[in-house]
Amino acid sequence: MCGHGVLCPFSKIEANSVIAKRIQGWFRDHQRPHFTGLEILKYIGPGMLVTVGFIDPGNWAANVAAGAGFGYSLLWMVTLSTLMLIVLQHNAAHLGIATGLCLSEAAVKHMRPATSRTLLGSAMIAAVATALAELLGAAIALNMLFGLPIWLGTLLTTAFVAWMLYSNAYRRIEKIIIAFVSLIGLSFIYELTLVKIPWGEAAVAWVTPSFPHGSIPIIMSVLGAVVMPHNLFLHSEIIQSRQWNLQDKDVIKHQLRFEFADTLFSMLIGWGINSAMILVAAATFFVQGTNVDQLEQAQLMLRPILGDAAAVVFALALLMAGLSSSVTAGMAGGSIFAGIFSEPFDIKDPHSRLGVGLTLVPAALCILLITSPFQGLVVSQILLSIQLPLTIYLQFRLTASRAVMGEFVNSAWHNIVLGAISVVVVGLNMLLLWDTLLG
Repeated sequence: MCGHGVLCPFSKIEANSVIAKRIQGWFRDHQRPHFTGLEILKYIGPGMLVTVGFIDPGNWAANVAAGAGFGYSLLWMVTLSTLMLIVLQHNAAHLGIATGLCLSEAAVKHMRPATSRTLLGSAMIAAVATALAELLGAAIALNMLFGLPIWLGTLLTTAFVAWMLYSNAYRRIEKIIIAFVSLIGLSFIYELTLVKIPWGEAAVAWVTPSFPHGSIPIIMSVLGAVVMPHNLFLHSEIIQSRQWNLQDKDVIKHQLRFEFADTLFSMLIGWGINSAMILVAAATFFVQGTNVDQLEQAQLMLRPILGDAAAVVFALALLMAGLSSSVTAGMAGGSIFAGIFSEPFDIKDPHSRLGVGLTLVPAALCILLITSPFQGLVVSQILLSIQLPLTIYLQFRLTASRAVMGEFVNSAWHNIVLGAISVVVVGLNMLLLWDTLLG
């Protein structure tokens, strides 16, 4: 105050500074989430979008083959693959929360241009390969349900997925995907009610590794292909929709805890659905000594065993899996492409829109041009097996760097676990690639 009770210029500046700080504090406090017991419900969503890549048509084929060929003995691989997936997906989300950047954006910011462009260019190719398999799975389901030719089913699926991505906000897509995953889960609960499961034998098989004669290719298919490159990019992107402010370290720590709960919850749902596929196949096909290596064959053979309703439910669940995984593949492609331009995924942004188109359109064209759907799946698996080590290297390098992550850098123990899992996943994919090429 000046002598007459009037603010002098210096006092005005000081007062304005105090007011500004109070305003900033008010916004910061109102941006903070109120961490209550029900707060976890607000976090359920990103993990579910990632889960659909864990129950995509490729996993269906491997799980049906596992149950039909080896009964319940390979259930342990679903448990192991889920544990590996939890660690890798949490680590990808960890990057998104701690830095505010998706995997693609972080690569551009923290790596040399030539290196980041090479890695992200290969990731886009992997996203196209993934979309090919997912669109094809939905087309196969439409063929099962309505007898539509694969080419027509592919076009209809692509049109539906494009409409979903280009016309719906993220939150709406998230809710639709959660609904799809729920329907898939309910479908297999229904299928399980129709068969008799020796639950004691299944419980032992879930935690006891075994390697029946001739099972190695199936084990490699499930364990080696369970971690898909696009899902790692996707999780690091969509988790950012749960951020309030990156300046408050307490908020970041709380987000990391809730994100892990979301990832754990979602991956356990994936574990349950994948397990149910093996259980149903084992209880129907294995007990009759029937090997099944194609989804169309499985659906046809379910009809005389469990009835028309079971066959229809099987095909509907496959359709839901194909549609939802196609949507997430398109989102991942859009995220990777937008990240190349240092932008987050936003379907209203030209780069994100172009990235989605560059993912879905080439995938659909490849399906229309190939003569054998099975051959298309083989080619897509080869491309994913080649690219996955590059994505895991990128993620490991970024999250293990203090320059990138700050105080949220991976701990030494975390790096050891992550490194061991990476070696297993990459090794299995290389073995799967070798087996595929020789086969």
